[in-house]
Amino acid sequence: MVRRVVIGELRVQRIDRSGGRSWTIVHPDGGEHGEADRFLREHDGSGTQRTYAYLLVDHLRWLQRECLPLERVGLRDLERYMGLLGAEVRLPLGRPWREGKRPYGPSALSITAACLKGFYLHQASLGVNRELGAAFDRGRLPSRADRRRRFLGHVVTSAPANPIAPAAPRRRHPKMLPDGSRERLAREVRSARDRLVLTWLGDGGLRIGELCGLHMVDLHLRSNAACGQCRSPHLHVCHRAGNPNGAEAKTKHPWNVQGGTVCGGLIKRVSPAMIHAYFDYVTTEYPRGGTEHGMLLVQLHGDRAGQPWAPAAARRMLSRAGQRAGLGVIRPHMFRHSFASAVLDASGGNVVIAREAGGWASAAMVDEVYGHADVHDPAFDAALRAVWGEQR
Repeated sequence: MVRRVVIGELRVQRIDRSGGRSWTIVHPDGGEHGEADRFLREHDGSGTQRTYAYLLVDHLRWLQRECLPLERVGLRDLERYMGLLGAEVRLPLGRPWREGKRPYGPSALSITAACLKGFYLHQASLGVNRELGAAFDRGRLPSRADRRRRFLGHVVTSAPANPIAPAAPRRRHPKMLPDGSRERLAREVRSARDRLVLTWLGDGGLRIGELCGLHMVDLHLRSNAACGQCRSPHLHVCHRAGNPNGAEAKTKHPWNVQGGTVCGGLIKRVSPAMIHAYFDYVTTEYPRGGTEHGMLLVQLHGDRAGQPWAPAAARRMLSRAGQRAGLGVIRPHMFRHSFASAVLDASGGNVVIAREAGGWASAAMVDEVYGHADVHDPAFDAALRAVWGEQR
C-alpha cells in the first residue's frame, strides 16, 4: 500500500489509549467528524473499526466532491458510488472516482456496502435522512446458510437485506503455496528467525498477526504444561491490543494469567519441527537483554535491534525470499491455506478437525472454502473412469 501525506481533506486518525487503539475520522484542521466518529465508536475495540474508518473516509470525500450533504443522500447516489468503486450497476456513474486505482473486489464491495448501510442506519436513528434509513431497513427470505448461523434458525422468517450489496460471488479456490515452495524458501532465508517464521506458518497454520503477536509466556513447548489445557506441546494465541509492534490476533478468546502461567486463548498444537526452529532461533539470535517486552520475534539488526518485529516486516521478508526463489510474491496467508488443505486431506475431509487445527470459528466456512475435490486425486480419477466405463 502506498502511503501519502493527506493535506486539505478528511483523513483517518489513530488514537492510542491505555486500553488499546481506536480509529476515527478528522477534518483537515484536526477536528473530529462528528457523524463518522459517533458511528465508529459503536465498533470500538474491534478490527472492524479500522476497516470501516478507511472505507467510510473515502465515501465522505466523495460526498464532498459531489456537494452532497448527509441529509440529501439517496439510495441512487449510493448505487452510483458503488458503481464507481467497481460494482456492476445499470445507471450513469458521472465523473470517475479513484482514478488510477484498481476497482474493489467482491469482498471489499460487500464490506463497503455493510459499512454504508450501518452508517446511514445510524444516521436515521439520530433523525438524519430517515427516508434513506427506511430504504435500508428491509428484509428478505432467509437462506439455508442464514438459518445455520442462528440459534433456533429453523423458526426465522426474515433476514436483513442490503439493497446496495453486490450479489454474493461463489468463493474462489484459495491461493496456496506452489508445490515444493517451503524447501525452496528455506534455502533463501538468511536467519534462524526467518526459518522459524517459515516453519511456524507452515506447520501451525498461524495468521501473521497471531505469529508476530506471540509472547514468550504464550509458548508451552513441552508435554503436560502447567496450564493443564493440552497434554501435548502447544501455544496460546492471545489477543493483546497494546503490542508495541501493532500485531494483534484476529480471534479474541478469553485468556488470563494464573500463577505466572498463561491460560485460555486459542490453543494450537506445535510440531517437533516448530520446537526445533524455536530453540535454534533462541540459542543463536535472540538477544540476551533489552527484551522486557517479552515478545517472540524481534529485529536482528540496526538501531532497533531487539525490539519487536512488525507483521509488515515479516511480509516483506517472505516477499523477498519468494522473489529470490523464483516463486513470485509469497504472502503469509498462503501458508494457512496450504495448512488447511493438508489437514483436510489427512483427516479424510473431516471439517471439524480442520476447524480446530486452524482456529476457524465455523466448520461450514472451512467446508465452503477448502472442501473441494482435487481433480488429480486417484479416487476422483477412478470414480470418473468407472462412470465412463473405462478399465485401468
